[in-house]
Amino acid sequence: MNHLQHESSPYLLQHAHNPVNWYAWKPEAFERARAEQKPILVSIGYSTCHWCHVMERESFEDEVVAALMNKYFINIKVDREERPDVDAIYMEACQLLTGGGGWPLNCFLTPEGKPFYAGTYFPPRPAFNRPSWMQLLEHLANIWETQRETATGQADKLLANIQRNDSIFIQSNPSNPSNPSNPTAIFTKLRGQFDPAEGGFGGAPKFPSTMALQWLLQWHYYSGNPEALEHALFSLDKMARGGIYDQIGGGFARYATDREWLIPHFEKMLYDNALLVSVLSEAHKTVNGTRFTVNGERSIVHDQHSTIIEQTLAYIAREMTNAEGGFYSAQDADSEGVEGKFYVWEKSEIEEILGEEALLFCEFYGVTEAGNWEEKNILWRPHTYEFFADNHGVTVEELQTRLKASAERLLQVRNGRIWPGLDDKILLDWNSLMVSAYAAAFTALGHEEYRQAAIKNLDYLQKNFLVTGDGGRYTEYGTRYTEDGTRETVPGEPPSVHRAPSTVHRPPSPVLRHSASQSVAFLDDYAFFIAALVDVYQITFEPKYLQLAGACTDYVMEHFQDPESGMFFFTDINQTDILFRKKDLYDNATPSGNSTMVHNLQRLGILLDRPEWRETASNMLAAMLDTLNKYPLSFQRWSTALFNEMYPMHEIAVVGENAFEKALEIQRGFLPNKVIAASRQPADSHPLLAGKPGTEDALIYVCRNFACQRPVSTLEEFWALVNSGEALTFTISKS
Repeated sequence: MNHLQHESSPYLLQHAHNPVNWYAWKPEAFERARAEQKPILVSIGYSTCHWCHVMERESFEDEVVAALMNKYFINIKVDREERPDVDAIYMEACQLLTGGGGWPLNCFLTPEGKPFYAGTYFPPRPAFNRPSWMQLLEHLANIWETQRETATGQADKLLANIQRNDSIFIQSNPSNPSNPSNPTAIFTKLRGQFDPAEGGFGGAPKFPSTMALQWLLQWHYYSGNPEALEHALFSLDKMARGGIYDQIGGGFARYATDREWLIPHFEKMLYDNALLVSVLSEAHKTVNGTRFTVNGERSIVHDQHSTIIEQTLAYIAREMTNAEGGFYSAQDADSEGVEGKFYVWEKSEIEEILGEEALLFCEFYGVTEAGNWEEKNILWRPHTYEFFADNHGVTVEELQTRLKASAERLLQVRNGRIWPGLDDKILLDWNSLMVSAYAAAFTALGHEEYRQAAIKNLDYLQKNFLVTGDGGRYTEYGTRYTEDGTRETVPGEPPSVHRAPSTVHRPPSPVLRHSASQSVAFLDDYAFFIAALVDVYQITFEPKYLQLAGACTDYVMEHFQDPESGMFFFTDINQTDILFRKKDLYDNATPSGNSTMVHNLQRLGILLDRPEWRETASNMLAAMLDTLNKYPLSFQRWSTALFNEMYPMHEIAVVGENAFEKALEIQRGFLPNKVIAASRQPADSHPLLAGKPGTEDALIYVCRNFACQRPVSTLEEFWALVNSGEALTFTISKS
């Protein structure tokens, strides 16, 4: 066994028995490299990565290959989900050198950690216009021995380019971020990338692009643009009917390898499902029972959204949640070493299980003798329930009842198969995204178990990931868990929701951890956790969540912000085990920490009366404005924050005996530019509630742009008030 036997990451433990003398990303590996003046191979992947498994079987488990690696290199394995900061630097090196990237990522470094060569998968024998792994190792070992100055010179140039790229999207003399023409320009760019036949953007491979769909829903809200709404709903419908969605088990795969959403890359990631549940919740609120025509087929999109949300969260609860409420990271694409084997079916197998119900099931889910993928069948839905029912002489209700019963029988059989690998790592950032998803689903559907799941996970995260300067672990702001699990009160008075005077004792700064084995947290951890705290506050109205969100934001401002650009670094100022601190600006598979912090600063600036935070958010947007217009698909989370500058947020306060009920009912509707606070009693300590009396039948106060409207008491009056300034009419085809 190698040094990885002492790690907790499932990915690193997969490699603990390799004959390669793997180290983790720890000082001992670099100390040895410097002492022996050997180059470093850092190999980066994650536990559910298909080609990572392939390369391990072909090369890292081979004694001859391992001997060569051990002779010439110091070998380090990195779980990119545990160390996204390491991955970001060396992935950019790979992209600069090769024009592409991916995992496994294999990067060759000087003993100081500077990259001089990088690539992804290399086969055991020359193929795909690539050298074999052995050939590459021998070539680079020879370069290091005979042309070391060339390698170190390449490393210096490459590192300089990576550092320079960190600021290319940030304008030094930004323009006004409230220019009303910008969303129109962004929409025009996005529309040019629509796939009108299959939904989504571009061709294969096709990713969900959830943030772009969210932007389209919001742009329709503000502008009334019919194309924006139609394409967002159409794209979600096509995904939900495709093979990318697990038709009998719920949950979405990471992406589709084809344009039609039929053939998934079968791994399921926590973050994808969190983001999709969130955008489906917004779509549900937008449509709210309206019946639309999609490519000539009638579809009650409202019911589709609620069903997919419920099935996906049932999957999360069943397969991706531990007993304490923490969410696992991912499920592998492979089982028994074969991609997708767990999920696909032969027609004869379905017929044997379902008997006379097989005919209806197979026709509805596109199952054939020949199969639709490698002689097997990926379940998908060629037609909507209504279209199929109309053409088969059954009601929609009868069709759905029969299909549900058949799906449950197949799921029971599937559960008896050998399961794909589970990455049971708990990550703070991804868990926080799922908390926000549960909160969004609760506001959309009202299922109490969703609110309780969000609260339970936040309790789990605070207990296990939130530490203080004296080594304790908070369970909520003002209390903590000690190392032996005892819950105790932190001495001193916790700060109020309003900014506390300097004379009030504050508990130690809340410092977060990224994972169980990663003692420091990254910007994404803080940003997503803060967002989750605000989201859960708005469904519970417990001030402790705002208190902690404010404390974490203070920490981010102090430890992550770049004073020159105003943006935030990905790593804490105290982190010293990487080459330099990068700024992550792209909204990729997950939102960037910077764009999420813009949203956090906008919301908390109002909720906690911190105008300087709102100003910071405005300045960050201004610096990114040209970039948002040029590259809309890469910065969509930024662009939704831009709406809050153009259409200032509704500051909603609900006060009275039934305040919580009214505040939750308000959130059943689609109102993207809002913050909301509620209290059964007047609460002068809360900035948004201060000075606002309540009544037995709660009053609803709405303020915008530092001006407040006369309070109203009915929801009808409230919606008339907030809708008076926006274009909200549905203008797409209805049936």
